[in-house]
Amino acid sequence: MSYKIVFFDIDGTLLDEEKRIPEDTRLAIAELKASGIEPVIATGRAPYFFKWLLEELGIESFVSLNGGYVVYKGKELYERRIPIGDLEKLVELSGRAGHPLVFEGKATYHTNHEDDAGVWKAVDSLRVERPGFNADFWRGEGIYQVFLHCADGEEAAYLPELPGLRFIRWHPNALDVLPHTGSKAEGIQAMLDALGIKPEEAIAFGDGLNDKEMLTLVGLGIAMGNSHPELLAHADYVTARADEGGIRQGLVYAKCIPDGKGAAV
Repeated sequence: MSYKIVFFDIDGTLLDEEKRIPEDTRLAIAELKASGIEPVIATGRAPYFFKWLLEELGIESFVSLNGGYVVYKGKELYERRIPIGDLEKLVELSGRAGHPLVFEGKATYHTNHEDDAGVWKAVDSLRVERPGFNADFWRGEGIYQVFLHCADGEEAAYLPELPGLRFIRWHPNALDVLPHTGSKAEGIQAMLDALGIKPEEAIAFGDGLNDKEMLTLVGLGIAMGNSHPELLAHADYVTARADEGGIRQGLVYAKCIPDGKGAAV
């Protein structure tokens, strides 16, 4: 198969556990671009969390906020917001439970709990600037995703009350909340449709629970060696860890870049 585009998750995929770009990953992305194949970020993060990464790797396009906001070379292609009614119910339920929320717009984000240690613990793990405080931010801005901060299992109380939303845990103290049909695959499909590229002509790399749909959608779904165990069943190939040359190994396997010995494998 001749692939035309590759989608990369960020945390645990392009970045190692220390949130650094491994040098072999940096070189592999450069080789991929030189081969004429388009690299694209596909992440649960908001755009303001990874602008630096786009600049570092020379990547121009992204699927962000778990498929909620898609940009191709500076042009907005697709957006999906959480319905206001669902936000109202989520705010009500979380208020009763005492669970903080962080509301993510496409340009900035804010929490409804000021100076909360649980929020800081989760957000700081991303190595990003902390959110501002504005409890009513969700009323005046389009919200694409919400962080719900609660302990493992406590999200079960929300499920019957919010059937239009899905909850994906990414930290012991935090989950992504997005529309029930939302996923990275939704945003990727929007980009593929706009570019006239078939899913089987695409590759995706990921390591987390929010990568299941995109690995299944594309022609070649690659799971990192450090992946969540539940992701492996959705992958066509399992590569090495992010910090052990996993990106290069996967791209060589897909015959997108040379194997370093002068020939593609």
